[in-house]
Amino acid sequence: MPRICVRISLAVLTALAALAATPQQSADHALLGFTAESTRAQRDLEARFDAQLDADNLRNWMRHLSRHPTHVGSPGAKANAEWIAEQFRSWGFDTRIDEYQVLFPTPRERMVELVAPTRYTLRLGEPVLAEDATSGVTQDRLPTYNAYSADGDVEAEVVYVNYGIPADYEELERHGVDVRGKIVLARYGGSWRGIKPKVAADRGAIATLIYSDPRDDGYFQGDVYPEGPYRMEHGAQRGSVQDMPQYPGDPLTPGVGATANAERYTVEESPTIMKIPVLPISYGDALPILEALGGPVAPTSWRGALPLTYHLGPGPARVHMRVAFNWDLTPAYDVIAVLRGSEYPDEWVIRGNHFDGWAFGAGDPLSGMVALLEEARVVGEMAQTGWRPKRTIVYTGWDAEEPGLLGSTEWAEHHGAELQEKAIAYINSDGNGRGFMGVGGSHTLERFVNQISPDVEDPQTGVTVRERLKARLAVGGNREAASRTDLPISPLGSGSDYTPFLQHLGIPSLNIGYGGENGGGSYHSIFDSFDYYVRFGDPTFEYGVALAKTAGRATLRLANADVLPLRFGNFADNVRTYLQEVEQLAETMRDDTEHHNLLVDQNAFALAADPKQTYVVPEKKETVPYLNFAPLHNAVARLEGAAARYDSHLASAMAKGGLDADANSRLNALLQGMEQRMTRAEGLPRRPWFRHMIYAPGFWTGYGVKTLPGVREGIEEREWEEVRLFVGEIAAALDRVSDGLEEAVGILD
Repeated sequence: MPRICVRISLAVLTALAALAATPQQSADHALLGFTAESTRAQRDLEARFDAQLDADNLRNWMRHLSRHPTHVGSPGAKANAEWIAEQFRSWGFDTRIDEYQVLFPTPRERMVELVAPTRYTLRLGEPVLAEDATSGVTQDRLPTYNAYSADGDVEAEVVYVNYGIPADYEELERHGVDVRGKIVLARYGGSWRGIKPKVAADRGAIATLIYSDPRDDGYFQGDVYPEGPYRMEHGAQRGSVQDMPQYPGDPLTPGVGATANAERYTVEESPTIMKIPVLPISYGDALPILEALGGPVAPTSWRGALPLTYHLGPGPARVHMRVAFNWDLTPAYDVIAVLRGSEYPDEWVIRGNHFDGWAFGAGDPLSGMVALLEEARVVGEMAQTGWRPKRTIVYTGWDAEEPGLLGSTEWAEHHGAELQEKAIAYINSDGNGRGFMGVGGSHTLERFVNQISPDVEDPQTGVTVRERLKARLAVGGNREAASRTDLPISPLGSGSDYTPFLQHLGIPSLNIGYGGENGGGSYHSIFDSFDYYVRFGDPTFEYGVALAKTAGRATLRLANADVLPLRFGNFADNVRTYLQEVEQLAETMRDDTEHHNLLVDQNAFALAADPKQTYVVPEKKETVPYLNFAPLHNAVARLEGAAARYDSHLASAMAKGGLDADANSRLNALLQGMEQRMTRAEGLPRRPWFRHMIYAPGFWTGYGVKTLPGVREGIEEREWEEVRLFVGEIAAALDRVSDGLEEAVGILD
């Protein structure tokens, strides 16, 4: 995940805190889904919870868990799974380890050589550093590689393709550069890494090399490791290039859990394994290749920070590349720890973080995992004193997240029917660091999050994490968002373990973490270590405690609420915004198409007048037709009305002391399935695994979210019949939500 470094002066924060002299909410203010009486009990519980959190536990656990390589299939990953399970058992959880057999290729051979106009053999390795104790641990450690690359032995000229996203290839075409039959060199950034070889293969390239340019991830940003937090010359970013926008999880078992007896694709049949070879390299290894490139000078925005003139190629740089993999099934171990609810045991709050990394995994993911463990320790020990949550809490430690969300996806697919019946929410975290609270998720939970953020203090500034986030939005120029009553949460694309719960099963989900003040140069390298983290991550582990307080409140409030704390006015507001965006997208494309076609006519006229000229006359683009968004407008308007009535009726009922037991039970049963009403059984075009009609990762963006994806991507791809189909499908999904809200109002009345 990208690291964004933003710093805000204490003076600004102090001023904002002074402006917020009136507390966001008093201790007596009722929490969402709670009566006044149950609010007081919940706040007392949270005070006890906070008082028992201990940062020293996080430090000690991270040191223990990151002492050896942690990738799926390694002895260290299995040992960590067993150790984590034993901790849960000691805290009173009913704990088991669920095993799945997943495809995890590991490299058998890696070789890249610049063969012309000079010769250079790439080192494809990272150095041992005296300042980093585990950098010298080589037993069971994976080398630098991209999982789910194809095998291959190729030699060809090189083309530099910037970030390697679709727009970059359009720029290459304008320069007359063709990548067919070439090896492309792309820099990390701009999109998820798996998009780069996917687009390259689509354009006819035969292999991809991906490097970290120091402008984005190195000395241009600041001092490099070990002096500073940024990526060193020979640091390389491992990672998966599985085509996850089609489906995440085990590439051989889409839609079903990868149990030992599951029916499987062959490796050759799997649509998510890349069709061309891919390798990550350091900027130290990329430098000789870029120095050897000729051809046009790269556009200004394509130029990195290496000491050379960036050229596009092709050639004269020529590279020979050979990679081969062991295509083995590997056991993945998911740790599942259950604390049974006292009143609603068949309503589940699921809280998860993965524990596997590419090397030692201190920052990604163990900084989040140790926060989850401390949260679970306190919850378990409170339960041993006689308290119990009303709903069942399920803590999970996922294996095999890094190759493509394998552990969580296989578990969610395997238990899909039961989860859709019982799960009320999934709360995810991943790597954690210093800085600002970041939350993405279902917008039915946006107001819920906004009641949590004023109750957690930022360790560095002493203001609430809400006020610090408001300061960031204001200083960043987003004053509209900063002034909202409810600060926005981001829609979710992909990139972590919430994906199967939200976008496949339709379970409301949140992704929570802190960051923005970390360099990020250790990401997916051997230097993602305990030594790095305690110097440049969260040295005091105070932000790990802040994560435990934040996610712990979310977990405990969902577990104890009288009525599930979903609010639909925020959801309706966001959907209205997304509808406006896709309408504007269609208008912008219509204007761009008309401008493009005018230029085509002008070029053709100029060429006809002077045949000696070398004008490039591209093809005309199809005109954007009239698109009828009226069904969506009608559905959104109905949703806004139904949401306002439900939110108002519920607030009134809770202020009067809540509902009787029968009404409460019927209402919660209805709310439990509301997010599932936003799904479509047939899924999205060309990727039926993704069923949510409001949120999906982009087919060509990977992690990046596409809201109203069936319509938005239909417009972008000029698939007009798809646009018309999904205008109706999304409208139908919104109407299903409105139907549910009207039924809920009937229960409240």
